[in-house]
Amino acid sequence: MQNNTSVTVIGLGLMGQALAGAFLRDGHPTTVWNRTPEKAGELVAQGARLAGSVEEAVEAGSLVVVCVSDYVAVRALLDPVGTALDGRVLVNLTSGTSQEARESGEWAARLGASYLDGAILAVPAAIGTAEASIIYSGPESAFVPALRSLGTGTYLGADHGLASLYDVAMLGLMWSILNGFLQGAALLGTAGVDAATFAPIAKTGIGTVAGWVADYARQIDDGAYPAIDSTLDTHLGAMRHLIHESEMLGVNAELPKFVKALADRAVADGRGGDGYAALIEQFRKV
Repeated sequence: MQNNTSVTVIGLGLMGQALAGAFLRDGHPTTVWNRTPEKAGELVAQGARLAGSVEEAVEAGSLVVVCVSDYVAVRALLDPVGTALDGRVLVNLTSGTSQEARESGEWAARLGASYLDGAILAVPAAIGTAEASIIYSGPESAFVPALRSLGTGTYLGADHGLASLYDVAMLGLMWSILNGFLQGAALLGTAGVDAATFAPIAKTGIGTVAGWVADYARQIDDGAYPAIDSTLDTHLGAMRHLIHESEMLGVNAELPKFVKALADRAVADGRGGDGYAALIEQFRKV
């Protein structure tokens, strides 16, 4: 791995500090900047250089990594020093929408910067290890080797909006899994079963469902949803049981009611004899 790329990290929240630390550990000359310079103390002790201004920070790095609160903050920081970005690789690891990412790509191109949008699918403690998954989108030429210092990087394609779309897709997946676990824990709690007892069985069940994803993906791409295990009509019966059990035990039933409403619509559209993947058509509707 090349370890002589000059790097600048702008934004030193917990994630920004982790990013800068990973670059330092790999031997990259690293400059940092933050509105409150006190946050740079530990990094400076490790060898980072603290810039006195955003412009100075940008000029110090051939690779500029930004990780701040939102895209508005990115533009507020970088617009005044835009010409300094000319000829540099700008990697934005700030969370936002695909539209903001695409607009940022156009903005950076006007300034002469090679722009990558990215999303971090990891906690700060994992940065710099193989456990840290970071996804990037934009021109492939900007997917420079120095980014490997941050973890396992995946290049998604030239569309700047892809990283943001994958990010929100993963958030939806995360919340769906966690909400299902919380619903189950609430149900079992009525029988005196604590969440720690439920957790290993839930983990096994999550693994089982994860094994279905590849086949579901093929069905979605093919536009055909064979009922390999059970039909949507059968799933509806189980959903009614979950709702009834929840209400009978005094557990909130809003989540299973929402899922059942989607299934009811699919059945009304003639999908009752298809498999569960047919619900994709409901998610595609506004």
